Amino acid sequence: MRETDTPPPLTGLLEAALYAPDLDAAEAFYGGVLGLTQIARVAGRHVFYRVGDMVLLIFNPARTVEPSGNPDLPVPTHGARGQGHLCFSATPEQMDQWARRLAAAGQAVEADFTWPNGARSIYFRDPAGNSLEMAEPRLWFNDSTGG
Repeated sequence: MRETDTPPPLTGLLEAALYAPDLDAAEAFYGGVLGLTQIARVAGRHVFYRVGDMVLLIFNPARTVEPSGNPDLPVPTHGARGQGHLCFSATPEQMDQWARRLAAAGQAVEADFTWPNGARSIYFRDPAGNSLEMAEPRLWFNDSTGG
């Protein structure tokens, strides 16, 4: 590759994956507690949710190391071990509402603080132990559009 080669721009993140061995518990949490809209489920393998303009993929890690078995969908095997992290975008007012909703659902907020740049974050866990965060977009971006 030459130094003058410029890659085409990446315009966003389309999907992100977390891993959870108990998909029923994941479905109860992401669909029930977080209220995300489910867009696909394959029993024992995965459950997918819409989050704004992206998709959250929740995979059973024991199953994604196996070939798909569908020659029309030659997705390579993949997977992760251990806990992952994902951050959702929210306003301070929405985070207050989420903190109350999480508490009502028995989900502990592990941390609630303001970063040096003034952005607020709250952290909590899903049933698989994945670290989830809600943060103001200004954590990373100076404007409110996230861009």
